[in-house]
Amino acid sequence: MILPNAGDLHISWQKELGQSFTHPEQLLDYLGLDPTPWQQGLAARKLFAMRVPRPFADKMRPGDPSDPLLRQVLPLNEEFAQVPGFVTDPLEEHDSALPGLLHKYRSRVLLVLRGGCAVNCRYCFRRHFPYADNSPGQSGWQPAVNYIAAHPEINEVILSGGDPLMAKDHHIAALLSELEAIPHLRRLRIHSRLPVVIPARLTEELRERLSQSRLRPVLVLHVNHANEIDDDMARRLQGWQRAGITLLNQSVLLAGVNDNADVLEALSERLFEAGVLPYYLHQLDKVAGAAHFAVSDEQARALMAQLLARLPGFLVPRLVREVGGEVSKTPLDLHLEPVKE
Repeated sequence: MILPNAGDLHISWQKELGQSFTHPEQLLDYLGLDPTPWQQGLAARKLFAMRVPRPFADKMRPGDPSDPLLRQVLPLNEEFAQVPGFVTDPLEEHDSALPGLLHKYRSRVLLVLRGGCAVNCRYCFRRHFPYADNSPGQSGWQPAVNYIAAHPEINEVILSGGDPLMAKDHHIAALLSELEAIPHLRRLRIHSRLPVVIPARLTEELRERLSQSRLRPVLVLHVNHANEIDDDMARRLQGWQRAGITLLNQSVLLAGVNDNADVLEALSERLFEAGVLPYYLHQLDKVAGAAHFAVSDEQARALMAQLLARLPGFLVPRLVREVGGEVSKTPLDLHLEPVKE
C-alpha cells in the first residue's frame, strides 16, 4: 500500500515520525516480504534500534529483498560480526569540548542539537555515540553559545546529531537568533537526513526563517541512492533553493546499495534536478556492526574514475575518508587517471 502524498493530507512531519516502523517484521510485511529468511538477523535491532518512517518505506520496491533503500535500514545477522579495525568510536568523537559541542576543525564547530534520528541507518558511524551525555537541548545551549562567542576563529556552526531537524522549528529559530548575535559567525550549516525520509520536514516556516538570517544557510542532505528523491522531496527542495539556501549532498559508499557507477551517476543527475549539488562521497567509517557495507579503496577509486568520464566536474562528489584526530577530511581521489568509456 502506498500512502498519499503527505503534503496533500497536511500530515505534520511529527505525525509521520510517530508512524515509523520500529520492528523489522512490520516493515517486511508492509513490503510484501517473508521475514523467515531474515530471522537470525532481525535480532540485530537489539544492537541498534530500528526506525524507518513510512514515507521512506514507500520509496522502496515492494517484494524486492535486494532493494537498496531497504538494505540501509534492515537489521542483518552480519552486524554481530566482530571485524578487526571496526570500533565503536571510529572518528574519536566521544570526548568533546563541551557536552554536545565538537571542535575538531579550527574554523568550524559541530553542535549536536538533537540525539535522535528519524531513521536509523545500519551503517551509522554514531550508532554507539553517547547521546545521553551529548544532547544539551535548548536548556543547555548557553555554554556552547558562550564557547563559540569566545573563539573568534570560529566562523561556521554545523548543526548535527542524531539529526538536528528533529528539533522543532521554533527551537531552531531561537538558537539561530543567539548565533546571529555573534559577530564573527558567517555561516550556519545543517546536516540532516530527515527531509529524505520525511519530505514534509522541509517546512515553509523553517525555510523562511533561514532565508532571512544574517548567517548564510547551508543544508547538507544525506542521500545515497536516486530512488530516495521522490517528486515531493524534489519539489520542496527546489523551493528551498529558490529561497537562497545552498543545498549540498553527501553520500556514503555502501556495498549492495550504490557501489556501482550507473547508480552513482543517476544519483548525481537526480540531485541536480532537485537543485542539490553533490558534495562528498564518503568511504565507510569503520564502526562496529557495519563491516558488511565496506567497499575497498581500490574499487572506490575505480568508481570515481568512471564518474569523471561520465559527468561534468560539478556533479562529481569528492571521494573522502574521515580520520579521527585529523584536521580535515582526507581526499582519496588524488592521482586518479580518468578512464575512457
